[in-house]
Amino acid sequence: MRFEVLQAQKIIIKGAIMTTKTKEEVKKTWDETLLTFIHPRVVTMLFLGFSAGIPILLIFSSLSLWLREAGVERSAVTFFSWAALGYSFKFVWAPLIDKIPLPFLTSLLGRRRSWMLIAQLSIIAAIVWMSQTDPGQSDNLTWMAFAAVLLGFSSATQDVVIDAYRIESVDTDLQAMMSSTYIAGYRIGMLVAGAGALFLASYLGSNKEAYSYTAWQMSYLIMAGVMFIGVVTTIVIPEPKITKKLLADESYSGLDYTRFFLLFLFAVLAFIGAFYFSAELAKIVKKELTALFANKYLAGFIVQTLRLLLAILSAYVVANLLVIMGIVNKQMVIGTYVAPVKDFFHRYGIALAWLLLALVGLYRISDIVLGVISNVFYQDMGYTKVQIASVVKTFGLFMTIAGGFLGGILSVRYGVIRILFLGAVLSAATNLLFMLLAYGSHSLPMLYLVISADNLSAGLASAAFIAFLSSLTNISFTAVQYAIFSSLMTLLPKILGGYSGTLVDELGYPNFFIITALMGLPVLILILIARKRFEAKQLNT
Repeated sequence: MRFEVLQAQKIIIKGAIMTTKTKEEVKKTWDETLLTFIHPRVVTMLFLGFSAGIPILLIFSSLSLWLREAGVERSAVTFFSWAALGYSFKFVWAPLIDKIPLPFLTSLLGRRRSWMLIAQLSIIAAIVWMSQTDPGQSDNLTWMAFAAVLLGFSSATQDVVIDAYRIESVDTDLQAMMSSTYIAGYRIGMLVAGAGALFLASYLGSNKEAYSYTAWQMSYLIMAGVMFIGVVTTIVIPEPKITKKLLADESYSGLDYTRFFLLFLFAVLAFIGAFYFSAELAKIVKKELTALFANKYLAGFIVQTLRLLLAILSAYVVANLLVIMGIVNKQMVIGTYVAPVKDFFHRYGIALAWLLLALVGLYRISDIVLGVISNVFYQDMGYTKVQIASVVKTFGLFMTIAGGFLGGILSVRYGVIRILFLGAVLSAATNLLFMLLAYGSHSLPMLYLVISADNLSAGLASAAFIAFLSSLTNISFTAVQYAIFSSLMTLLPKILGGYSGTLVDELGYPNFFIITALMGLPVLILILIARKRFEAKQLNT
């Protein structure tokens, strides 16, 4: 149930200068801290978080059950999870959102709100498209896949814009509370799209024994209607002032923007083409490596990694050729893709920048590696699907929301770096609680205890980490830098999480839980070092 992100000490960005809150600064009183909950921007994030939480489960769990009830083969069902790859690669097109204005809408609503509105309308269109496609008819499966891809791409785009809006809307001292309400809204949206959509489909008459396309159609149409909460919010909220200023300062022509979009389009086509045309060769190489290593999983990992590197290289070569040929404005490309990276290393210095990136990439490692196999563990311990749904999914959801609000309050009151450290300690320590479930007999009260502690600490850590990532961004490159951070934070944990089942088979659950807890120790060291570097940097600025 730990899904989002987590944050470090109160850092105030003005342009490219970051300062850190010191002990001498006056802390907020409890009254001042609690009053931040009713700040208009903080309340706004509850509704935007809800809008962001709706689409993802309509691609994963809800869609999977729909496809299975429609009689789609299990192997084909799992392929649909690829529709959400946009979440992992959103940093690739985040620069377009930062740079390209939308005709008419940008001048009317501003850059952030115009892109947010387009993303939300695309989400609604994708959900409606899915509702009008019956996967029970084999000819429709491809169209359903296209609709799911559109939903994943549009949802990831909405995430990029909302993240940028959140960072640009308020000063750093409110980011923790913004994170808390965003997490709460996101989780509520997931509950509506997950349990809500399933309840509707069941209530309207569809189940595994008697599939009803009409029931699922109405369920998804209602989910599309729910998305208008986000649309209305986007229309009524104000555009961040900093975004208006940045937009006014740019002077690229319409032709420059068109060519820049074509650069992105051709690079994507090169990326996809490399994957497509290397498929047959990949099968041959995988077969040879499987025989060499006697391990098909290792062979598959090596082959897919090489294909990914080939695809990235192909996209880079095509993009570089377009720039060399003068088809694309070189300064625009540098300012969009190169400048955000250079800015980050320039502001923090090479040593501190790599330290921060290591912290971003490792903070959730103990969390995610355990989370990959958690549902399997509950089933192995004898808990039923109903118990898992009610305790882990529903009760756990509310504990995560409570943890998020607690993390926001404590971050505002005591500073983000302290709560970031506390969240890391609790996230690692609560992994050890799972040993109680592994060694003990089937106990529902014990499951409630473990889930309470685990999700409360995850929510607390998430609120702090989101604020931390927000503080690392430069307002001039908000969407790009935050998209990179949010993609990096799950990269290594997800790779290692793929081996969690193998570790359990070899070591057993108790030893596995100890290992995941120990994975959190380097994170604690990184936080302590980063805090010292921040303080030293402040003294020198």
